[in-house]
Amino acid sequence: MNEIILELTEVSPREFFGQQNENIELLKKYFPKLKIVARGNKIKAYGDEDQLEEFDKRFDMLTEHFIKYNKLDENSIERVLTSGDSKDYTGPENSGETLVHGVSGRLIKAQTVNQRRLVDAARKNDMVFAIGPAGTGKTYTGVALAVKALKEKQVRRIILTRPAVEAGENLGFLPGDLKEKLDPYMQPLYDALRDMIPAEKLAHYIENGTIQIAPMAFMRGRTLDDAFVILDEAQNTTHAQMKMFLTRMGRNAKFLLTGDPGQIDLPRRTISGLKEALLILQNVEGIEIIYLDDKDVIRHKLVKKVIEAYKTIEHQN
Repeated sequence: MNEIILELTEVSPREFFGQQNENIELLKKYFPKLKIVARGNKIKAYGDEDQLEEFDKRFDMLTEHFIKYNKLDENSIERVLTSGDSKDYTGPENSGETLVHGVSGRLIKAQTVNQRRLVDAARKNDMVFAIGPAGTGKTYTGVALAVKALKEKQVRRIILTRPAVEAGENLGFLPGDLKEKLDPYMQPLYDALRDMIPAEKLAHYIENGTIQIAPMAFMRGRTLDDAFVILDEAQNTTHAQMKMFLTRMGRNAKFLLTGDPGQIDLPRRTISGLKEALLILQNVEGIEIIYLDDKDVIRHKLVKKVIEAYKTIEHQN
């Protein structure tokens, strides 16, 4: 039986192997015909020569990825081990830097290859669509980009909006005035902001209009200058709403639209403004569309399995 011994010299074995060697256990799943043993800063692998060559190559790719991003998790390991080219998992240069120094010293950066592509697309284009299922970090990465632009004085304000479509729930039955009714609906946007801006400063920004969080109807008739504008849940816009929103774009503005065409809550026979926009704008210069997938899911690992399970029945319908 053939054998190779690989030694970790530039990275911490404890961090690279993961808690209770969980990363090594993942490696074993991808190379079931090899016997893989990790001890100290060395990994020994036994098996056929062809398999060992592939293992050696992929191990080098994993260590390079870890050195660059100082992180290995299930998603990044899966991308590295199933990719044909390093471009499939590293993303563009300079797209993995810290976007925002968040609350309590938290460093907020793009976590996955497609999130890094989103960062790069927003750097190069004034209008970007981020398309993908729940949990892929579309909105969170977008809000981080907006906060970064505000902090660096690239824009004077952040505007966050969602179409007020009720997914089986009636806003009319919620107690309180309009703001109190809408605040829970806008909660994902507030949650992201609270991670990135201290509470007092965030309250001040919202009070003086530096950060505006409002339903889409409030965009009508406005020209949005010097702003980073995010339309979240864009799949729930109609044709008229999407056209209205896109034509609000003013001078020195950045527009980011996020959505999941698989989660449309519009009435039947109503065409999604997002689906339509993706078709008619896909070749327009200055607009880029970034697709995220289940490999970008950064919530609980079961979320990825849930998305996969639902794909099977959605494809049957």
